[in-house]
Amino acid sequence: MTSKQRAYLRGLAVNVDTILTVGKAGLGPEVVKEADEALRKRELIKGRVLPETCPASPREAAEEIAAATHSQVVQVIGSRFVLYRRNPKQPKITLPR
Repeated sequence: MTSKQRAYLRGLAVNVDTILTVGKAGLGPEVVKEADEALRKRELIKGRVLPETCPASPREAAEEIAAATHSQVVQVIGSRFVLYRRNPKQPKITLPR
């Protein structure tokens, strides 16, 4: 992913609601399944790590979920992260070249 594409996705993520929360249970299969389903439907999702209770840092959580769902980490700021995975059947987001 180029820096221009990453910047474009960061701009789109501003208006996206946080739908994924990683809490004290950590990164279990439920969280990965929820992220996978959300990525299939939306392509771009925003997640949050509860810093008081989650054993993983936001960067670690984002990278682990991205690896498990075959997606890409767009950005990590504070306790929030953004993931992107293109839907090959029905792409909703057209990335700039």
